[in-house]
Amino acid sequence: MDTLPPCWQKLLAVPAEKLEKIMVFVESERAAGTVYPPAGSVFAALEATPPEEVKAVIVGQDPYHEPGQAHGLSFSVPAGCRLPPSLRNIFREMASDLEVDPPISGDLSSWAEQGVLLLNSVLTVRAGAAGSHRGHGWEAFTDAVLRTVNRSSPPCVFILWGSDAIRKRAIIDETRHRVLAGPHPSPLSAYRGFFGSRPFSRTNTLLRELGRPEIDWLAGLSTAGVEEQLSLL
Repeated sequence: MDTLPPCWQKLLAVPAEKLEKIMVFVESERAAGTVYPPAGSVFAALEATPPEEVKAVIVGQDPYHEPGQAHGLSFSVPAGCRLPPSLRNIFREMASDLEVDPPISGDLSSWAEQGVLLLNSVLTVRAGAAGSHRGHGWEAFTDAVLRTVNRSSPPCVFILWGSDAIRKRAIIDETRHRVLAGPHPSPLSAYRGFFGSRPFSRTNTLLRELGRPEIDWLAGLSTAGVEEQLSLL
């Protein structure tokens, strides 16, 4: 538990031995090969967004599994990294929803700093092997994180994209919080209802109804005109 930010340690109802078992597995995977994100970034989402500051939660699946992409925030990549397809679709929907140019910087740290908890269901992955760390305890851990938000955070908006995230809906008290659920933004499912779902403007509408500050979705993100967008594809 000492690896967790103190603000989360005191609230998470996770037995230390269960977290230790997860970390022993992850360390054995690191000994055998490459694991993403780097060890110091596994709990980056919790470090960036304390429970008392959560305004929205975006639940992903597991980290990106290609070099240089994962840095501990769901859907986010470090500045300067080429945008993965799911993030490119998120930005495409943002551009349509908010009537802005799509961002070209994939670092979503500015969202986390505003109270958006960017939490994957599984917090680590073996290089080149999507889903490889499922079923080793992370799901129960992130369920505990969401229960903490549900119980201890002010009313907020849960944004659940895809079946892995939507399965966590049962945790949420929808008399206190609000939920936006829909298809995952990956190229395999974005056309099944993610495009046109307007999650960014709808989240801000719900936050206003809850008496919470809105999120400036474009803060800290560079945008591109049409020619620059095409050059990045």
